[in-house]
Amino acid sequence: MTEKPSLLLQKQEKNTQTRAEHSLRSELTYDQRSFIMNGERVFLNSATIHYFRMPREEWREVLMKAKLAGMNCIDTYFAWNVHEPEEGQWSFEGDHDCGAFLDLCAELGMYVITRPGPFICAEWDFGGFPYWLETKQGIRFRQNNEAYLHYVDLYFDRIIPIIRKRQLSAGGTVILVQVENEYGYLMDDAAASAHMNHLRDSLLQRGIDVPLITCVGGAEGTIEGANFWSGADGHYAKLREKQPDTPKVVTEFWTGWFENWGGPSAIQKTPALLEKRIMEILRAGYTGISYYMFYGGTNFGGYGGRTVGSSDIFMITSYDYDAPLNEYGRVTDKYAVAKTLSYFVHAFGALLMETEEVPAEQIKVRHPQGVSVRGRCKGNEKIWFLESHKDERETFHVTLEEGRTIPVALNPGQIIPILDRIEIAEHVYLTGGTMITGNEVVNGELTLFIAAEAGQRSVVELETDVLNVRGSSIQVLVDHDPVREVYRFDLVHFREPGIIHLEASGVPIRFVVLDKEMMDRTWRIDGGGEPDQLRYAIGFDDVDVSSSGQVTGMISDPNRTIMLLGSWTGGEQTLIGHEFIYGEANDSQSGIPDEHVVELSAAIRHSPFIRPPMPPKLSDSPDLARVTLTAQQGSSSGQPEHFSQYGQDFGYLLYECDFDSSVNGITTLILPDLQDTARIYVNHVEQALVRQVGAAGMQVQANKGKNTLQVLVQHMGRLNFSPYLGESKGLAGSVYIGGSVQDIRRNWHTEQGVVHLDEVNDHHLQEARLLSRTFTLDGMDRAILVGAVSQGLRINGMDVPMEGYQDWFSFDTLDLSLYLRPGEINTLEMPYSRTPLNRLELILYRSENELKDWRMAGTDALLPQQWETYEASNKSGHLQTHGQTADYSGNRSATPVGNGSNGQPVWYRWQFSKSAVPGHYRVNLMLRLTGMSKGTLHLNGHHLGRYWQIGPQEDYKIPVSWLQEENELLLFDEEGRAPERVRLLYDNLSQYPWVVVE
Repeated sequence: MTEKPSLLLQKQEKNTQTRAEHSLRSELTYDQRSFIMNGERVFLNSATIHYFRMPREEWREVLMKAKLAGMNCIDTYFAWNVHEPEEGQWSFEGDHDCGAFLDLCAELGMYVITRPGPFICAEWDFGGFPYWLETKQGIRFRQNNEAYLHYVDLYFDRIIPIIRKRQLSAGGTVILVQVENEYGYLMDDAAASAHMNHLRDSLLQRGIDVPLITCVGGAEGTIEGANFWSGADGHYAKLREKQPDTPKVVTEFWTGWFENWGGPSAIQKTPALLEKRIMEILRAGYTGISYYMFYGGTNFGGYGGRTVGSSDIFMITSYDYDAPLNEYGRVTDKYAVAKTLSYFVHAFGALLMETEEVPAEQIKVRHPQGVSVRGRCKGNEKIWFLESHKDERETFHVTLEEGRTIPVALNPGQIIPILDRIEIAEHVYLTGGTMITGNEVVNGELTLFIAAEAGQRSVVELETDVLNVRGSSIQVLVDHDPVREVYRFDLVHFREPGIIHLEASGVPIRFVVLDKEMMDRTWRIDGGGEPDQLRYAIGFDDVDVSSSGQVTGMISDPNRTIMLLGSWTGGEQTLIGHEFIYGEANDSQSGIPDEHVVELSAAIRHSPFIRPPMPPKLSDSPDLARVTLTAQQGSSSGQPEHFSQYGQDFGYLLYECDFDSSVNGITTLILPDLQDTARIYVNHVEQALVRQVGAAGMQVQANKGKNTLQVLVQHMGRLNFSPYLGESKGLAGSVYIGGSVQDIRRNWHTEQGVVHLDEVNDHHLQEARLLSRTFTLDGMDRAILVGAVSQGLRINGMDVPMEGYQDWFSFDTLDLSLYLRPGEINTLEMPYSRTPLNRLELILYRSENELKDWRMAGTDALLPQQWETYEASNKSGHLQTHGQTADYSGNRSATPVGNGSNGQPVWYRWQFSKSAVPGHYRVNLMLRLTGMSKGTLHLNGHHLGRYWQIGPQEDYKIPVSWLQEENELLLFDEEGRAPERVRLLYDNLSQYPWVVVE
């Protein structure tokens, strides 16, 4: 009697034929349900990974991690400012070789979604535009502006051929190209059509023939996707109404969020919430998810951007994003969530892509209070999504059609898919109320992974005419209902994996019963797409596959069970972790190269685990170079020049001028247009660090007579998202001495009384939404309002234009000078928008008090000139160099400076040797800057980025691939703080060994 093959086995045989034909013919089409590759529906599981946020040496491992997590597609932006940092100077080599990145994706069998911009946002400086673009006469960004589009066309002439040569039609794996980016946040489709259509046509004219997509805002002839974290149903409904005949995809599913200097850690999107949001996406009917970010990486150099919401939301150097892969490429709890649900989609995506939502009135599932149910169906096959609304974990009993009752355990807020009579083989139907993945032939058996929390019970039913239990490694209860031909398995999920071998209707089936932690450590290795090479590795914390196909795995617990399923060299195996690590069972199967066996055996004698490697050690006495701030040798200008005018992309600018004071005492310095942090010095003594920018005023101490003012500005990143792209960085325009700064968040008037905008007042302002406040000029003739204003602002009855501004931006800088009434009371009015406000200031000054005759110097003037030996602090905590300290003027003095600071900018230099790392370890190196102030980091000529020890970032990535045998680390600290607690660290997972899995 011939065995009936499973439906999935038939599908795998078809896939093999399809792959063989791929190089000859590849065609991507679509309908309202999904994309279709060569006639077969494909669910796009896409990982957003930016090639420009990591060294090239890290690309393969990060991409492989995405593939191992079940991703079949990579989504990437292209950063114009990376490829054309100076006008006409193009860079497509090394870390910037985006073509090589696309080729590597193809080598790994990954589709690619390319997003060439020209605007990309991405929390990247200037949204990807090069800094020099700002200098072009009459340019207006992201508009049908002749100057702008001229340079966009030149950029497209360079970047689009790289993409075109790697499209499906050219034998590559680029399947989608995006037009612009999130244009709908600026204006609706009708208003945007001319610009979007121009960019669309520019892509088509340069040979792009794959489907074009957009995100947040559309264009005729493109497929629009949605960007969101929550609200999947609402976004789906809008897309379906707008484009009923296209696939519904989440072009950016925000797995985490960015972080800014001085802000909180972005950990609000927890792994449990991530799981729920993915379930909501699947439940709604989307057939494509792009995880933004899947791996965030690092904002090396000066490339971290700035965004709206306050005056000083500058991106930190880390772009970890709380993503599934962290900044160092390590797997996280979110990675486990994304992997498991991607495996679920891989197992049952073919069904999901064919289903329609079950109308509420047709749902016949009975369930208790405290849960809700929605479903999707194709014929008699259904997937129900059961959601808990309880505040504690509970097991609910759900009755499906025909009176079939199964238990489902849910955490608060959790959504679990219930498979209802899914045909997994000819005449074999599966029903289950817990997470089930796999559903494919592994080593001749249709294999399903059944997972739940440790100690939890679950029920799985197989409906089949004949079933035999051929063997089981665990106790299992099986009830048989001969009337319905249903076999009911009552399973318990232990920490130890269990296997049940069955035969249903002649088809060999294997249940692998796991607890959640073991499911998190389950890895699918596709063996190049050949079904007979498919393998699973269970029990490893992390897995990698080299370019030669060698599989390695990391084990953190030597007592954990390791299980290998599929076509491994040594066959299917079940071992204990220490047998892999130490080779106790059989050194030839331990996965450890022979040359390490003696070393490991010696380690065992002294430790229950292998001794982890130690990070490099920085010397206690780095070299020190003081920076004496002076622009005397720099250029002179009547007005300060901003960065682009000066011809500098990032770094620092020093502005210097002289002014006279009639008194010895406090005066106020007014900076009407400042978009970066700045340190203010008068007579070489630091007066203030400006953090809240846009416009700023601060008190400074002046001497009677001549004074020297210095403003040291660090470029903190241009706006990456805003209707006001292209702000001038550094000092732009005039600076004034004398004036006042008033915090005007309090004492606003409504019909109901006085309102303070630094307090929560929403419930007081439902009826009276117009706020008003008065002020007097006190002899001033200029006024700036800076902070969280709202649309509809009026002064003295006149509307103040705020083109492009939206209330949720929460920040604007407005010059009110033209609306003032000298010598009278002036009245501000604005509609209520929100509270509390973190800033709303009125800055008043006199136009006649402008400072002139400025001198400037760029970053070059701050470079180290003369090195001396740094000595650790003495018992009183004062810095010493050759027994002397430095005063604020930068002159060497016998007077100590307290608080562990030199009182002036300082460079520190360390020389350190690369640590030896045994072959069975993979380390990630970071620099911890405890006690430092603010500045930049440099390693062996690589600019590692900005640092600022106000949080949330504490550690800074040191790419291992940038290390040499002997290394130079440079640190520029604006305050010259003592570096005595600066140290190199390995991340926590560096302590665990990796072994070869064969």
